[in-house]
Amino acid sequence: MPTPDKQRAVAESFGIDAARYDRNRPHYPDALITRIVADSPGRNLLDVGCGTGIAARQFQAAGCTVLGVEPDARMADFARASGVETEVSTFETWDGKGRRFDTVVSGTAWHWVDPVAGAAKAAGVLNPGGRLATFWHIFDLPEPIAAAFADVYRRVVPDAPFDFSTGQSMIDLYQAQFDRTADGMRQAGFDPSEDRRYAWERHYSRDEWLELLSTHGGMTPLTADQRSEILTGLAPALGEGFTLPYVTVSVSARLRPATG
Repeated sequence: MPTPDKQRAVAESFGIDAARYDRNRPHYPDALITRIVADSPGRNLLDVGCGTGIAARQFQAAGCTVLGVEPDARMADFARASGVETEVSTFETWDGKGRRFDTVVSGTAWHWVDPVAGAAKAAGVLNPGGRLATFWHIFDLPEPIAAAFADVYRRVVPDAPFDFSTGQSMIDLYQAQFDRTADGMRQAGFDPSEDRRYAWERHYSRDEWLELLSTHGGMTPLTADQRSEILTGLAPALGEGFTLPYVTVSVSARLRPATG
């Protein structure tokens, strides 16, 4: 994960090529979308960090009305063009203007939100019995590909704010994020959070993976020359392609009813 001083710059760098992002970022498992909709007390959703609208369009297809909030104006423009009403703002500073929602969702974006302030903000715009549902795609690259990527990235970006030598799986590294998210929910008056995991896999050709890698947060803040050098250096390690196992992790909770 980027260091705190780098986070905002990274969070607002994904719009460098919004169309590529939307074309290559994976959708969320149907079972996840179905469960969130089933748990929601209604069909009016707020999507925090909606990006180009990938998750929002899935919720729309499931019968929901979705408003997106996105800090990158370029991503927001793409989301609007794809049929998702979107407002440009960080969630912490967003003005809800008295509007209320049945569920606040955030797909692969809540790590850019302050977990305590964000959960409190969500609680303030939710209807009674409303829910906050955050979720992420987690994966571990095959070891030879991960090692090749680390080598070429360190060579091209020697001051990179990433530690490639932890020896931990990504899901273990993300556990701290899941715990912070759950704790923020608790502090904001939500019921104990529920952790659900959805395993799936996808095969990528070499070119498909390089396209997807171009949209990741470690790549988008770099110069075009740096990105090109990393992609060129990594390509031989990919062979003709590989199958990547994913786990999509959801941390969600219901807002406790007001008492007194």
